[in-house]
Amino acid sequence: MKNRNLLIITIFLSLCIVSSCDKTLDELPDNRTEIDSQTKIRKLLVSAYPTISPALVAELSSDNVVDQGENHPNGNLLTTEIAYWQDITATGTDDIKNFWEASYKAIAHSNEALKAIERLKLENPQIDLSAEKAEALITRAYSHFMLVNIFGMHYNTESSSTDLGVPYITEPETTLNPTYKRNTVAEVYENINADIEEALPLIKDDIYQIPNYHFNTRAAFAFAARFNLYYENWAKAKEYASEALGNNPSAILRDWEEFDSLQLDANILTNTYITSDSNFLNIAYTSQLGVAFGAFRNLGRFSHTKRLADDETVFADNVLTRRVPFLEPAATKYWFTPLVLAISGLDKTLLYKVPYLFEFTDPVARIGFARTSLPSFHADETLLVRAEANILLKNYNAAMDDLNAWSSNFFKDRTTTIDEVDTFYNNIKYSTDEEPTQKKELNPKFSVEAGTQENMLHYLLQSRRILTLHEGFRWYDIKRYGIEVPRYQLTTVTSNYSVTDRLTENDLRKAIQLPQDIIITGLKPNPR
Repeated sequence: MKNRNLLIITIFLSLCIVSSCDKTLDELPDNRTEIDSQTKIRKLLVSAYPTISPALVAELSSDNVVDQGENHPNGNLLTTEIAYWQDITATGTDDIKNFWEASYKAIAHSNEALKAIERLKLENPQIDLSAEKAEALITRAYSHFMLVNIFGMHYNTESSSTDLGVPYITEPETTLNPTYKRNTVAEVYENINADIEEALPLIKDDIYQIPNYHFNTRAAFAFAARFNLYYENWAKAKEYASEALGNNPSAILRDWEEFDSLQLDANILTNTYITSDSNFLNIAYTSQLGVAFGAFRNLGRFSHTKRLADDETVFADNVLTRRVPFLEPAATKYWFTPLVLAISGLDKTLLYKVPYLFEFTDPVARIGFARTSLPSFHADETLLVRAEANILLKNYNAAMDDLNAWSSNFFKDRTTTIDEVDTFYNNIKYSTDEEPTQKKELNPKFSVEAGTQENMLHYLLQSRRILTLHEGFRWYDIKRYGIEVPRYQLTTVTSNYSVTDRLTENDLRKAIQLPQDIIITGLKPNPR
């Protein structure tokens, strides 16, 4: 109960601060409250974190869900359009228009803070605003990073110089209807890189009362590591991940064993996940993600089903678990036991991680908004970033050390070897429509050697898929590695799956279409 109250209070306070800061920026710049002190800049920067997450869009777009059929009573137009990679016209809490607007509002707050810092430094050169500048730069970079990875094709050296990205905004708006153009994906990445590199030396944790609700040092370096992994700068990704993790990563990984002793209760489990010290950065969102991936029928049409879990994810045979006696139940391999829900109208296999909270705007009418909180960066995921960077650098022993540090903590003390990984993935078939497996064809724009490097990547990608289930990260791996996604639909007559659509290797739909309202303003839509 203590953890639950802490989470509710933290989300409430962050929403109150965001609301109050938004009011300062509702009007044109000449009518805004002047940001003329260090205290006001810090309060403004609370609003530099987006309040809408793309996690639901990303997760439903990935191969982590199955369509349980057109006649399933718990679907809606928005989730159907997302899951079938259609241009999204439906509205809802997690729609792309809300994500776009929340992201650019956060960017506007970052830019306004940077402008205020510039003014204050001119007036008082002695004032130290370097930490505030760092937070403004890193939050601006982060929002653009999320935008370009949703609305653009993934970065690569072949086509990103011409692929459409998103507008990279570096100045506060000074006109009522400013005109913007889409930067290329390469240009967006260049700007993100510049902001990150300028920010990193300036980050200071001591300006924050609760560091993991801001871009503290660990969070900033974890972001820099993930960004450089996506940017194909493997050595930098490794370097920055090491900065985030410190000398003894195992000491800061999530205590997964704790989950084994907890009551099987959604509030207890999700709040334990969110309040862990292993989380580098938590952000509160308005979102239905906790409904979609909680024990609810609502939004249940597109779910992580038991069959999907058996074939491809948490219960699928893998290099860590195949040495276990055949009769040992799959669930006993995890400290954090997957929950299987299989009753009428509900087929979900869940890792209870995503909290569902409801904020009433009218308690009498019982209407309001669904809320959640997610760790944007945490130690386990950052360790896998470093492992992947090492694989791509062909430092296989170092990569295996990191993978074993993670697996021995996430599973019940399970480790493996490079030879065992090679043997397992050489013997497992690539996934097909008729026989889905965890091993997907990899088609990245960068080179991957057949044999050990590819096999280690399969193991790494499977580890991340399980670790980040329900959080949307799988979508970015699908884009980065050119993985095809068949959309399976349950056929109610035969209880079999059929493929009703397919996202191919270089499918243009991997760049989510811009919101229609944004296209109408003149921004060029994504090609189809």
